[in-house]
Amino acid sequence: MQISAPCVVSLTWRLEDAHGQLIDDLGDPVEFYVGGDDLFAKVEEVLTGQGVGYQNTLHLEPEHAFGEYHAELVFFEERSIFPDEVSPGMQFEGPPPGSATPDMPADVIYTVTEVYDTHVVLDGNHPLAGVALVLQLEVRGVREATEAEMAQGSVGDGEGEGGLFSVVPPGTTLH
Repeated sequence: MQISAPCVVSLTWRLEDAHGQLIDDLGDPVEFYVGGDDLFAKVEEVLTGQGVGYQNTLHLEPEHAFGEYHAELVFFEERSIFPDEVSPGMQFEGPPPGSATPDMPADVIYTVTEVYDTHVVLDGNHPLAGVALVLQLEVRGVREATEAEMAQGSVGDGEGEGGLFSVVPPGTTLH
């Protein structure tokens, strides 16, 4: 079967930044929905028409991956509004309760990047925003999408499972 939307592909990959720093190495195949939000548009474009065994190395500029880095999504919040155990790498959806920053977008996942005695630094950018990537991928399987997958436009539970790089390994700090 050739890859065309809608279908599900099983991929393995090795992901590095443009300097060769390893970000992720997935040896076991993971399924992704083609025709939804599971894959970057550039990746879908390259995969379309291919089949099992196809291999490629893609160079993805930030605009084709996680977007440019936006300094206006970095915020400094009072340390006192966070739990005692707050630490770099923790994530919060939307502004933390008690935030005194009125212009923090509510629909953003914020990552704690630094913790000081008086304040905490929150970054609303994806950890890989602004980073050029090198993706070596191999198609390990192709199948028809189920009706449920087509309805939700994704593989998995619809809660972010299955999205390409939706989760960056803990401790990944590129900015």
